[in-house]
Amino acid sequence: MSMIALEFCLKCHDLIVDTSSRIECDSGLCRRVCHRKCTDLNEDHLKILDTVPNLRWKCDICLGKCKDVSKASRWLEKCLREHEKRLEVLEQGFQNRSKHDDPAQTPPFCPFLPNTVGRKAFTIAVAFVLLTTLLVIVLGTTTNLFGKTLNQSKLSDVDDSRQNIPINSTIDRDNIGGGLVLRFVDRQAWLAQPPQKKIPDLEQPVGLVIVMPTNSDNCTTQAACVFRVRLRQSYDIESVQEDDIVFNFLIGGDGNVYVGRGWDQVGAHMAGYNSRSLSLAFIGSFQTRKPSPKQLSVTRLLLEKGVALGKISPSYRLTAASTLEPTLTTYKADALYQSFGNWTHWS
Repeated sequence: MSMIALEFCLKCHDLIVDTSSRIECDSGLCRRVCHRKCTDLNEDHLKILDTVPNLRWKCDICLGKCKDVSKASRWLEKCLREHEKRLEVLEQGFQNRSKHDDPAQTPPFCPFLPNTVGRKAFTIAVAFVLLTTLLVIVLGTTTNLFGKTLNQSKLSDVDDSRQNIPINSTIDRDNIGGGLVLRFVDRQAWLAQPPQKKIPDLEQPVGLVIVMPTNSDNCTTQAACVFRVRLRQSYDIESVQEDDIVFNFLIGGDGNVYVGRGWDQVGAHMAGYNSRSLSLAFIGSFQTRKPSPKQLSVTRLLLEKGVALGKISPSYRLTAASTLEPTLTTYKADALYQSFGNWTHWS
């Protein structure tokens, strides 16, 4: 006599009847199950979980054990590295097969032929193309598939006659100007999900600009920075229960400015100061390593732009997050703050 195990949803505690509507926590020995509709994941999240083999879902209990950004970052990056290893093995197998095939005896390259060599080679090629495409989507690289359709009007209108670089240069490249040009990577370009609810408007011009680190790994290319920013938004919304990524702008090691909440919306970077300040978060951890020259250069351009647009007061004060909240180790980044020591508005 067979026994059928009954499964109950972790959140609503109802019986899970249809196996297609269940999702299981893939965190060690946890294996808790839940209705897909009870996970608070949107359709995009569920679609990515279904299509990308190495991305895993964690229940609220396991996710709550991620007490900081670095643990959540390392968890997702581990999934990504596993996915990349699969691609490397697959590519190596395809190359080895190509070396051993006899050109004189190679059959027509068609999967419908009974010859196993041709079929396997074609299958490997198709699988490699599909997996590479999925990896590009997950990393959010702004290739020509996305960059050519972006609204170029959102790029900075900095003085191009001085820089000799077109303002409408495509957004699918790193800032090769070494931080001499102010380039924005908007929310659409880094694949941001919509805010959970409407964000209040920020009263402008603001008189306070706060500098802080993201306390994540550094990034030196646009592809890597896009991944860091997208990962931070997921953490802020799903783990910290914020309505959106908490920062107004993020400064990448590639010399680009990533738009978080932007000029006009109140951030959630520091309690007590959100409604009267803008936050500039530098991607990385800067307790001993200083920001790159291009990061500092583009920061100066961003501040000048904010003053010119009337978003920042001409007499603004630029300050470190650790100065306002000295007891919180989250804002500790001595090497970052020392880089602004000789700036006019620094205090």
